[in-house]
Amino acid sequence: MPADPFLPGSSESRLEAANILLDIQAVDFRPEEPYILTSGWASPVYIDCRKIISFPEARKRLMAMAVKLLNDKAGLGSVDAVAGGETAGIPFAAWIADAAEKPMLYVRKKAKGFGRNARIEGAPLAGTTVLLIEDLATDGASKVNFVDALRNAGMTAEHVFAIFFYDVFPGALDTLKDLGITMHYLATWEDILIAVEQTRAFPEEAVREVRNFLAGPESWSKANGGK
Repeated sequence: MPADPFLPGSSESRLEAANILLDIQAVDFRPEEPYILTSGWASPVYIDCRKIISFPEARKRLMAMAVKLLNDKAGLGSVDAVAGGETAGIPFAAWIADAAEKPMLYVRKKAKGFGRNARIEGAPLAGTTVLLIEDLATDGASKVNFVDALRNAGMTAEHVFAIFFYDVFPGALDTLKDLGITMHYLATWEDILIAVEQTRAFPEEAVREVRNFLAGPESWSKANGGK
């Protein structure tokens, strides 16, 4: 496993991805009414990567960037299949699998409870290598769940890709590192802030509060109704 378990693209590509997400209004700054994330954290910022599916040019460019990053750093050309995490990772996995001419799978959060009671849909094969695709990563918990499902089915899963990585919560992804998982991503909140300050997409007061959050996410979250 590489020394750095979290691998972004170049600074130029990260800024381009951030600007694309701003252009399609996938980003919101709302410090006055914080969002409560699935992980329980309170956040003054929110990103909805699912919006990408409705913007053909944006998704085409982001997927091209993802494929280049994954070819360069995750061995996309040599993996046996691409798997999307239920549900938001599924469309991105489909586009990446198509571009790479790879079989696609998707992984359920839990077995569906009837029929084959499957957690992995498609044609999973034990002994194959799979790249997991998600829309975003906050604390990494869902990634562990999906990777465990793939590994329990006899597949090798060592790389995860997300369009967006929060990159703010201390120790949030230590479990991924301990499990030998390398995560790749296109942009973080720092990249969004650079793009916001260049474009003045949000008021200065909101930007300052977001910087306060990034400087101390645990204390900010607790002070604003989160865990």
